[in-house]
Amino acid sequence: MRERIPAAGAIAAAVALIVVVGGSYFGYRELSGDKCSGQVKLTVAAPPELADDVRTAADAWVAEGASANGVCVGVEVSDTNPVDLAAALAAKHGVALTGVGGASGSTTIPDVWISDSSIWLHRLRAAAPGFTPTDGASVALSPVVLAIPEPIAKGLGWPEKKPGLSALLQQILGGSGLRAGIVEPTRDAAGMAGLLALAAAARQSGGDAQQTQTAALRLLAAGRSAVSEDLTAKFPQATDQASLTSGLSVAALSEEDVIRYNAKKPPVPLAAIYLDPAPLPLDYPYAVMPGTDPDKAAAADSLHKALNAATFRDRLGALGLRSPDGAGGSGFSVPSGGPAKTAAPAAAGKGGAPDTAVVDTALSTWTAVTAPARMLAVFDISGTMRGPVPTAGGATRMEVTKEAARRGLALFGDDWAVGVWVFSTNLGGGRDWREIAPIGPLSSTRAELQQKIAAIQPKQNGDTGLYDTLAAAYETVQDGWQAGRVNSVLMLTDGIGNDDPDGGLSLPALLNRLEELKDPKRPIQVIILGLGDKVSRGDLDQITKTTGGGVLIAKDPAQIGDAFLKGISLRPTGG
Repeated sequence: MRERIPAAGAIAAAVALIVVVGGSYFGYRELSGDKCSGQVKLTVAAPPELADDVRTAADAWVAEGASANGVCVGVEVSDTNPVDLAAALAAKHGVALTGVGGASGSTTIPDVWISDSSIWLHRLRAAAPGFTPTDGASVALSPVVLAIPEPIAKGLGWPEKKPGLSALLQQILGGSGLRAGIVEPTRDAAGMAGLLALAAAARQSGGDAQQTQTAALRLLAAGRSAVSEDLTAKFPQATDQASLTSGLSVAALSEEDVIRYNAKKPPVPLAAIYLDPAPLPLDYPYAVMPGTDPDKAAAADSLHKALNAATFRDRLGALGLRSPDGAGGSGFSVPSGGPAKTAAPAAAGKGGAPDTAVVDTALSTWTAVTAPARMLAVFDISGTMRGPVPTAGGATRMEVTKEAARRGLALFGDDWAVGVWVFSTNLGGGRDWREIAPIGPLSSTRAELQQKIAAIQPKQNGDTGLYDTLAAAYETVQDGWQAGRVNSVLMLTDGIGNDDPDGGLSLPALLNRLEELKDPKRPIQVIILGLGDKVSRGDLDQITKTTGGGVLIAKDPAQIGDAFLKGISLRPTGG
């Protein structure tokens, strides 16, 4: 650890050394004479690649007598994976971020969060209106690039010609032998940026954009890794053709990842391909958490000024990171063929904030395509499903629901197992539900399921026996529960809740039944997708709170496709 102790006398220097080595927990009056009184501890969370240098800068600032509003300041810096803190903040605000999963009980919320990407802040703001951090300016920058082994890049015309993502996508899908990989995009900002760029390239490819994107995602899923270190280990380790063919050919990584990889002098260096338009960069925003008290907020502002100093920016260069303006500081080595300066990220409100709806759709699609599952889809066929949807050209609620299911089914891989029920009231045998197709592998039932879903019709004057149906569906999925898959019930309904003139389970009885059935060793998620503005959200929320899962309401039934995708993404990725 690097320290800087001022020449303020032997005693003061010794005290300063203790403070620095101890993690800068406290500032002391001895270090600044009469300049400050009292003490405040500022907690900072930073990503692992930046935490040591933030800590070193904070230690030096404290050792020089850090103060704010006349109060002595100490700083504690922790290494925190951004996705872990995003999960903790989402849990605190009672929301869920697509693909992020639950929060770890060991993750604490700091006063200042330096994440690796503003995309985490934008997603949290969109999901939780109460999440209102301040500041948000970058302390470092790393563009997201395509990393390609140099021999392969040269075969694509680099460095004289820069390969484009659309052309690469076509080669990857066309059997050229190029093998693509990605760091899990639901948990990694560079992977997320690469996924968004890929989705944009698929939309521009012509033809069936969804089919192109789905095929690309399935190929990426085969080469995905949990962390960047595991992904880079898949790049070829020798220049012979066999190694180049069997190794990873292309992946979206941060520029810093490429610099760090090449610094180890590997047998096959990586070329960094800078795309146009550029993917969202890692911009390391400095965010002061909402509710931070005034003394800590003032201390946070002063610490940010210390991180804008030239000494800190020079340390960034040694890490392979650029300063916030896109320039490299002292010690920064630009990758071969790369720009000396890249564009600084636009400020929020000036094109800098990503469209969070686009982000959620891309991540939901990724989850639907890549997470194997066992699902029972249960369609409401009560009489109200005959109602027209004005925003869908007059198509009925049943028709838009079936179209959303058709598109969703096309995303699911052959490793999925799917069954279909319908429900209303009195559908035979004293039941409110009827099996259309048992849960079975899509590898052999996909075409049959598509035909059976297309043939579903609402029941004239049928009511909504939702509670009895849900209990039976949950029990059916549980009876055939399979490890290694996400086991779930997906209900699609436009009802206001349970509307069964013949009685059946009440809501309290249903909740008791689900509590009896629930087995932590065999988790089942219930996802309820409501259509229209008449859905009884409160009752449905009680159900999914008991089972796990969630309720999504498409107030405009024409938007059910987006809600369907988002519902699929609520499934946990374990099983």
